[in-house]
Parts: sequence; C-alpha cells; structure tokens
Amino acid sequence: MDDRKQATFGSDGELRTNDTTNEGGDEEDAATNDFGDERGENETKSGANRYAVSSLLQKAVRRSDEETAAWAAWELVRSGYAWNFWDRVNLYVVEDLRAGHEVALTISRYEELARERWSEDSWRGRLCAVHAALAAARAPSSRESAHADDYFDELSTERATAREEGREPRFDHPADDLEPGGKYDVAFDQHTYEGKKRGRGGAFFRTHGARVGPEQEPELSRRWRLRSMKLESRDYTDEQLARAVAPVDDENRWSGDGARDE
Repeated sequence: MDDRKQATFGSDGELRTNDTTNEGGDEEDAATNDFGDERGENETKSGANRYAVSSLLQKAVRRSDEETAAWAAWELVRSGYAWNFWDRVNLYVVEDLRAGHEVALTISRYEELARERWSEDSWRGRLCAVHAALAAARAPSSRESAHADDYFDELSTERATAREEGREPRFDHPADDLEPGGKYDVAFDQHTYEGKKRGRGGAFFRTHGARVGPEQEPELSRRWRLRSMKLESRDYTDEQLARAVAPVDDENRWSGDGARDE
C-alpha cells in the first residue's frame, strides 16, 4: 500500500482517501479560480486580491467577527497563500490582541501542526488555519501595543522639538523624573551605577526594589521572602521585614519608599 495515501473521514462524515503529496489539488486547478479562469497575480481562488483578503482578516480579528475571519483564513490557505496567512495571524497576536492572552500559544500550536506535521495547503492545514483565525477573533481585542509605540515615538519627537524651540513639551514621558531622590528613586538600587554609589545593596533591593503590587504577595511567597531574609547574615528591623512584603500603594505605586540609603 502506498504510504502517501491515507483514509480519513471528511467534515461531512464521508470516507475519503487523501494523497498527502498533493492535497491542495493539481497544478492546473491551482492556476485557475473557482470559475475556471486563469488566476492573475495575487488573486485568490474566489477572484479576490490576496492583499484585500489579508486586510479583511485583520479587521475581522479586531472586530471579533468570527465568520469573516474564518473565511479569510480559509481563502488565503486554499489559494496557496498559507505562508501569508501564518505570517499575518502571528502579527495580529502582538498588534491587535490584549497582552497576556493564551491565544498566542494556541495559534503557534496550530501553525506547527499545519507546517510540520501536515502540509499548509492540505485539508488538515486549512482546518488549522480556520482554528487559528477563530481563536484570534475570539480573543480580547486591543491595539494597546501599537498605540503605545505610536505615542512614545511621537512624544520623543515632541520633546526634542520643544527643547529646540525653548518651550515645555505638550506631554511628558511617564518617567521624566528619573533621578535619584525623585519619584522613581527606588529604581536606583544595586543594579545601577547611581545605586551602587549610594551604597544600596541587597538590603535596599529586598525592602524597596523587590516589592510588588498593588496586589499582595501570596501567603506562601510572603513566608519564603521573610524566612529568607531572616536567614541572611544581616539583621533586619521589624519595619524592614514588614515593608519587604507589603504591597505598594494602589493609588501611588511609587510612594512610600523615598530616598533612603540603607
């Protein structure tokens, strides 16, 4: 029996035999659209332009339009543009979806299956693409990373222009006061030149720089931190121990540490 032939059940429940060497169709079929006409450059099987379909896919993901996203993915892949689809859908993870969502791993796994276990333009490859598009469309949408990049870039230009014109910039960087003794004094610990110059060693880091919040450390984490500090060669006061595991202020995450040299 030819190992390249595999018996599977299609989505309609019918038994089918797939030739894994060419599941996407023969060359003549690939060269024509659904109407039997020769496909033009960057034309998909339905007769659309692949750039338009790719753009539609991204807008569908942003708007959580599952059906449109699924169709756009299917259309690109069945038309021989699987490489285009996987490149774009991975970009959407960082450009159009909320940070931290597990969809990144889901899409990565479907891409791995489509490209390494099967073939991108096979029936299985198309299913992987549809799954990936649906996962992206169902994830919480956000343009926060793109907006941040645009804003910080424009802000840097504005600050430079303001200095040249001798005026104050219209907006400030979030950390314009990045100097010892200022709002972000805690950043100058043993990991910076200024912190070392001030004699800020492990004690300062543990009681100031390592604090988290505004959510409090889990109880087990708090216990480990306190016991670890008590086992060190240095002696901590009760105030220092309490500060080390106290959450930062929810209203002002940079207050309460001050410019202490310990």
